[in-house]
Amino acid sequence: MNYWLIKSEPFEYSYDDLVKEKRTMWDGIRNFAARKHLRAMQKGDRVLFYHSRKGLEIVGVCEVVKEHYPDPTAEKGDWSVVDVVPLKKLNKPVSLKTIKATPELQDMALVRISRLSVSPVAGHHFERILTLGETVL
Repeated sequence: MNYWLIKSEPFEYSYDDLVKEKRTMWDGIRNFAARKHLRAMQKGDRVLFYHSRKGLEIVGVCEVVKEHYPDPTAEKGDWSVVDVVPLKKLNKPVSLKTIKATPELQDMALVRISRLSVSPVAGHHFERILTLGETVL
């Protein structure tokens, strides 16, 4: 199993929206590095859900249930989507400030390449985020 992080502005699409819908197609990725990560996602992979721009915090965990396929929203270009379902909202959101202040999380892509909307997460980082979020899956 691999671990990932996806970002969304909560006023556009929040983790609560995902919970209400029960499943979503993660579309609209228009960055080549993020597309590469999206295409590497496999069914069963776990994904941290990060609220960007407002909140700046990891709020939940979801799971990839359908591997990459062509993005039907793309008017041109070779873009992909995956389908995800919610697994669990974190008991305590983990803020970017907390992540940056946690020494063992300093090399997370979220910290190093902050603009990337889809990024890999190391297993030990994933577990540390769950601990900081007081959450057990």
